[in-house]
Amino acid sequence: MFHFLKIQNKVKFCRFINTKKFADVHEEVLVCTDYSLDKIQNHFKDIVFSIIGYGPQGRAQAQNLRDNGLRVIVGLRPGNSYDEALKDGFIPNHSLYSIEDAVSRGNIIMNLLSDAGQKITWEKSILPYLNQDKTLCFSHGFSIVYKEQTLVIPPTNMDVIMVAPKGTGRTLRTSFKEGKGVNSSIAVYQNASGKADETVKHLGFAIGSGYLYRTTFQNEVYSDLVGERGVLMGAIQGAFLAQYNILRENGHSPSESFNETVEEATQSLIPLIADNGMDWMYSNCSTTAQRGAIDWYPKFEQALKPVFKELYESVRNGIETKIVLDQNNDKEYRKKLQIELDYIGNLEIWRTGKTVRELRKTPISK
Repeated sequence: MFHFLKIQNKVKFCRFINTKKFADVHEEVLVCTDYSLDKIQNHFKDIVFSIIGYGPQGRAQAQNLRDNGLRVIVGLRPGNSYDEALKDGFIPNHSLYSIEDAVSRGNIIMNLLSDAGQKITWEKSILPYLNQDKTLCFSHGFSIVYKEQTLVIPPTNMDVIMVAPKGTGRTLRTSFKEGKGVNSSIAVYQNASGKADETVKHLGFAIGSGYLYRTTFQNEVYSDLVGERGVLMGAIQGAFLAQYNILRENGHSPSESFNETVEEATQSLIPLIADNGMDWMYSNCSTTAQRGAIDWYPKFEQALKPVFKELYESVRNGIETKIVLDQNNDKEYRKKLQIELDYIGNLEIWRTGKTVRELRKTPISK
């Protein structure tokens, strides 16, 4: 614990900057520069954070808050997540409780259950224990924006806020331990106390964010659902498969097809794009690659834009939400899901990838 606190004391926290220019658009942002960890701790000195749920985000945020010297309790049902919390040092009847007890004891209730889990637990385990003196926090706009389907409707006399890390829980935790941070969006849905804005800004950095930008619950959930179905996972899986399979159909070996499709992208190009941008990549590749990429990217954009338009509309009109909730309420869903996951895992492209990753670990002879 002290090791992490020492790391975090080296990090300066949250200087408010009115606007920062992103391309030609000015946005209001908060960056990690001026406020010390002591200021964060002082702001929350009498606050108990109740983390409800211990999935990837719940586990990361609970540990980051605790390592930043804040009072954290976790609310869980018995099961695998409860056992994980025990292993991580949360103590029954001291920092580990039932969901109902954790909501009752906390000042800031961080509902980090799955979207389906939030719907299931809301009416009996969370709502009855909320009041005007508590703040309800989410890391995703799903339950609030689609309240007609989730029935998650907070009391109007309490603060409701959101801190949404733009990365996995594992990334949030790893970056925190390295003294870095993940970008997060923040939003205020209800400001009954008049203090919700200050709470969400301090909380954004307390969980380990690098910088914060403002959004709304609606914009967050729309962009998030489109992103994970699109470029972040769905579209990239589809693009990988399409190129890999075309290469294989034209006589290229699994190794060659995988290296030209996945390995070079993930191990070489994507890190360079992350550090320097795609414009830099276009200016620093071979003339052959440069010419081909410039000629072909408009064709991919034209082909994909109608798909993304359809996807956005499916998110906006609630179809994607209905699918998620209906599927998760199916008693056979876990079994059906495993069949789908096994299918992906058994695709030749990803079986080839396992071999390539093992070969990647081979040390270079000296």
